[in-house]
Amino acid sequence: MSTQTKSPGISLDYVKTIGIVNNGFNGRGFANPYDIIADDDGQIFVLNRCDPARASAIRIGICNLDDEYLGEFGRGNGSGDGQFNWAVAMALDSQGNLHITDEYNHRVTTYTTAGEYVSHWGTPGSEDGELNGPAGIAFDSADNLFVVDQHNSRVQKFSVDGTFIAKWGSSGSGDGKFNLPWGIAVDSDDNVYVADWRNDRIQKFSNDGKFIAVFGSSGQGEGQFQRPTSITVDLEGFIYVADWGNERVQVLAGDGSFQLLLKGEATLSKWADEYLASNPEEKAERDVSNLTPNLPAHLNTPYHTSSQTEPYFWGPVSLTLDNQGRLYVVETNRHRFQVYQKR
Repeated sequence: MSTQTKSPGISLDYVKTIGIVNNGFNGRGFANPYDIIADDDGQIFVLNRCDPARASAIRIGICNLDDEYLGEFGRGNGSGDGQFNWAVAMALDSQGNLHITDEYNHRVTTYTTAGEYVSHWGTPGSEDGELNGPAGIAFDSADNLFVVDQHNSRVQKFSVDGTFIAKWGSSGSGDGKFNLPWGIAVDSDDNVYVADWRNDRIQKFSNDGKFIAVFGSSGQGEGQFQRPTSITVDLEGFIYVADWGNERVQVLAGDGSFQLLLKGEATLSKWADEYLASNPEEKAERDVSNLTPNLPAHLNTPYHTSSQTEPYFWGPVSLTLDNQGRLYVVETNRHRFQVYQKR
């Protein structure tokens, strides 16, 4: 089983997989997706970071749970208006605008969900309000924007238009310190959670940056992490973590105790079925392939196991929840996302 439950407090049922690799520069499919957001209208926005060979195709693709590809927007690779170099994460404000971090251009770019470029802001540096490799991004209930300032080892708080409000954090491994922080989330009480990537842990803060708690340690056991990248928190206080280095998702209770582990249960997406129906030679090769092999002991690491086991997560870099309690998990290496329903 790819879902292991320690506590009856929460259960997640696999729903479906959506995605297929897009080797081109537009159209249905994904290319190294890095983040995902589902809005209240049922639109699913997928941030395609793309590999260097297709950097000009960096874009946000739009689809829905009915497997319809609704379109895309973005102006490709660069530093001009509406362009990105190393796009990382997205957040949706109360007015329906998407805010996207770019760790190379050291800025945040804003689009409407209709795909209209609005603005961008950000200046490289280490002073108040300046950014050095912005990564995770999240809004609180008052539309204050929290940005993980990765290489400055801190979190910064801004107004929705990028006006600096506050900051906290410094380099290190103690409480309230960071080592290459990455993901961020805000709960229903406006507390802030940070995926402290290289410290292999999650830290919780008040809305004004006061340290509250730390969860996790380095390792492969339950409640341990290996380079966590993304977090989200549901209305009941359950904490969902993309445990990227361990190729899995973990769910914690509000007190940080381990609850649930997901390794992935992907089935073929509708898009992949349609592709294989049009390419019978590839389907024939697939039908005789072993997609869930038993690996030798020296290859029994999370990376090797996931890279060779098609249903499993491979590169689960980001996750999000929608307003129906569905969990979406993005796999950057398999160019798809898996959907689970909370019971």
